[in-house]
Amino acid sequence: MRIELGAGTVEYTDTGGPGPVVVFVHGLLMDGTLWDTTVAALPGHRCVVPTLPLGAHRHPMRPDADLSLPAIAALLTEFLERLDLREATLAGVDTGGALVQLLMVDSEPRVSRVVLASCDAFDNFPPGLTGKTLFLAGKLSPGLFGVFMQQLRLRAVRRLPIAFGWLTKRGDAVTAGWLRPLLSQAGIRRDTVRVLRAFAATPKILLEAADRLAAFDRPVLVAWASEDRVMPPEHGERLAALLPQGKLVEVADSYTLLPLDQPEEFARLVEEFTAG
Repeated sequence: MRIELGAGTVEYTDTGGPGPVVVFVHGLLMDGTLWDTTVAALPGHRCVVPTLPLGAHRHPMRPDADLSLPAIAALLTEFLERLDLREATLAGVDTGGALVQLLMVDSEPRVSRVVLASCDAFDNFPPGLTGKTLFLAGKLSPGLFGVFMQQLRLRAVRRLPIAFGWLTKRGDAVTAGWLRPLLSQAGIRRDTVRVLRAFAATPKILLEAADRLAAFDRPVLVAWASEDRVMPPEHGERLAALLPQGKLVEVADSYTLLPLDQPEEFARLVEEFTAG
């Protein structure tokens, strides 16, 4: 499905149904397929999964669209409003968790619960070797950025710590699919460079957001990969302690991308959490 929003066309999937609404938010250079196996394990829920303009989207945004982190968070808010989603659980991983935090500090009224899963937080922005490499590459022109990214066609390169190697243990086939729009469309390369430059211009944005997270008084599940090498485990502890209704759960045998490495366990945690 597609929806026309202020910044451009956004694709999404929606399983429908009367069950609890969960909106899943992916990270940088990812699309909604990140959540496929988790969604399949939640047949009793209405799972809504947008593909946001974070580098793996298939429809270029409008040339004048603001692609900063706050603007993409506002785009997510617009998405919730246009679909009239209410009492939603918002679940974010990687940069998706950063976007969710920005909605939390704005006390988005359509969100009743939050799941923060191994995500950017505090001063970890850009996160790890992957984030730092991407932010540096974003200084290139869109054409040269595309040349640089061509090397990720090779599995050996995708598995390096500067790419997806420390983000997922098992999800290489999925990550390869995320790269296709960027490698084939000049408009997506243009958008991605704009995103990276805008993100790099606000390195303290999540530190500033953290100062306001304590005001978010709704239930929050903080699910962190115990073997995470990109998002420090102590950040999961800090987030859970900071939030009035925060609860920390560690997930074993996984890197950052829990929906790829432990999708069934992650789905179980979401189901348990939304059941209250």
